[in-house]
Amino acid sequence: MKLPLRHGLHRREFLQIGALGLGGLSLADVLRLEAHGAASTAKSVIMVYLPGGPSHIDMYDPKPDAPVEFRGEFGTIRTKVPGLDFCELMPLQAQIADKLSVIRGIKFKGRHDPYELLSGYPSASSGAIRAGEKWPVFGSVVSRIRGDEATDMPPYVNLNDLRLVPEADDAEVPRYIGPAHAPFRPTGPGLANLRLPNAVSTNRLDDRKTLLAQFDQTRRETEASEEIQALDEFQRRAFGMVTSGEVYKALDLDREDPRVRDRYQGCTDLLLARRLVEAGVSVVTVAQGGIQKSPGLPVFGVWDTHTNNFPSMRKLLPDYDRAIFTLLSDLYERGLDEKVAVVIWGEFGRSPKVGDETRALGSRFATGRGHWWDAGFAIVAGGGLRMGQVVGETDARAERAKGRPYTPQNVLATIYHVLGIDPARAFPDYQGRPMHLLDDREKIQELI
Repeated sequence: MKLPLRHGLHRREFLQIGALGLGGLSLADVLRLEAHGAASTAKSVIMVYLPGGPSHIDMYDPKPDAPVEFRGEFGTIRTKVPGLDFCELMPLQAQIADKLSVIRGIKFKGRHDPYELLSGYPSASSGAIRAGEKWPVFGSVVSRIRGDEATDMPPYVNLNDLRLVPEADDAEVPRYIGPAHAPFRPTGPGLANLRLPNAVSTNRLDDRKTLLAQFDQTRRETEASEEIQALDEFQRRAFGMVTSGEVYKALDLDREDPRVRDRYQGCTDLLLARRLVEAGVSVVTVAQGGIQKSPGLPVFGVWDTHTNNFPSMRKLLPDYDRAIFTLLSDLYERGLDEKVAVVIWGEFGRSPKVGDETRALGSRFATGRGHWWDAGFAIVAGGGLRMGQVVGETDARAERAKGRPYTPQNVLATIYHVLGIDPARAFPDYQGRPMHLLDDREKIQELI
């Protein structure tokens, strides 16, 4: 049985379990938890990030009556929800519009990375996440709160690179929540280490576990910090993950019905996301663009359509439409729509006026749409939220929200609500000061 994600991996000595690409952290580090977690609900969240800033007016907020330089080249299609029209290139989602809700006119801070979507706060400058941002991402918060539950599954998983460009910083930072609550990434040696090497039996593993405990005892005698004293429990859980094999099973696509795998062709990471939440993972993050050739591949800024907006969207939207339709339909068919919430969004929308950047940047931008942080969108589905509606409204040219706009903090407050977490909860920062999860803790009431 071959797992596609394992292609090209090299085995490591088993005592080096879990080299997860988290700055040298071991699997035991990723499982390190604090014992004051709150009781959790059983619900999970899949966050689908559309890197680059997807065009709201060309997707979920069309303006067919606007002048042509605003409405663009695409027509609209009616959905199952009266008054909710989509771009004509998304007919599959139109068929299941009653199983999702659209939030229009979201106001972003304008940074060109996913940090605001993950934490509620903008980065200091686009892509420079490690330059001073101090808030933890919501997946790390969930990991901290739920991580002490008796499970062999990691609470928080990232399936592919959420960076806009390879040079940008990783936005999925746990900050003062603790490095143990960074996302588990099932790529590289970490995946190979999730199952026993052929030469290691469970008895032999027990011997190695005993030896490792002896090493730790010696180290504890010379370094009696709280972290070291707690290490044996985290290592026990790390060994439990490996010996149970539950994570590896969830990531093994050969265990999936071939007919279902066929439905997810070109969007395999979404199938992995569904398998992970079904197996008990609380938060899964994944970037989505067009056709994906194999699991774990980065998408980078495919939605950043400064030039050739319409040819790019003609190529992207049919594949994107099928991918989202497949995921949402699959969740509903499996009865997971109450348990799993899905949120789909990018870091902002795009300029409603085509060629808005031409004067500043030159004629080659005449066919594109620039960055637009005054009116983006988010799609939400499942999680026990109210579906089949439009929340918010933009003006006649999709430039700004009518009335007070919702922000990413409101979306995250709603997600925390689904997960049973109070966004007013505070954790001490590096200086010991209590920091609330969000400043604006107003949920999107229309969805509750």
